[in-house]
Amino acid sequence: MRRTLVRIGHEIVEGNADREVAIVGIHRRGAILATRLHQLVSDLLDEDLPLGDIDIAFYRDDFATRPQHPVVHASHLDFAIAQRTVVVVDDVLYTGRTVRAAIEALFDYGRPQRVQLAVLADRGHRELPIRPDYVGKNLPTARAERVNVRVEELDGIDEVTITQPQEAPLA
Repeated sequence: MRRTLVRIGHEIVEGNADREVAIVGIHRRGAILATRLHQLVSDLLDEDLPLGDIDIAFYRDDFATRPQHPVVHASHLDFAIAQRTVVVVDDVLYTGRTVRAAIEALFDYGRPQRVQLAVLADRGHRELPIRPDYVGKNLPTARAERVNVRVEELDGIDEVTITQPQEAPLA
């Protein structure tokens, strides 16, 4: 995972010569990956870039139809996003709906000059016309499969796995 984030960090530096970059992670695991990526990019540029995180719970397009109440985290964007390139970081890109919600939440804080997307894993199956700028790994999956990202900070281990759907037990 570290090697993948280092490569993405180098790509972010190469793609943003103006250095007016901020890193913003989507809660939960995207925010953790953003913190790691922020450190790598800041080290490469030898300057401390702005780092933030956003919660998209109330921006989801299925908010009203979800059976359980959403888990809400605080958003932290303690810097002006105008005139900056904001790199939004998430763990897995699937349908594109999470990223759409993140962009909507981000624009409530201002209008960035540009928004880029960095993801650890892109599994395809897009429902919206969203494409990442930086991809750690493309993982071709079936729609029924699940991509699980675990990070040391929450799960005690760094790993990405693909699991098959659970079959219903026979009666």
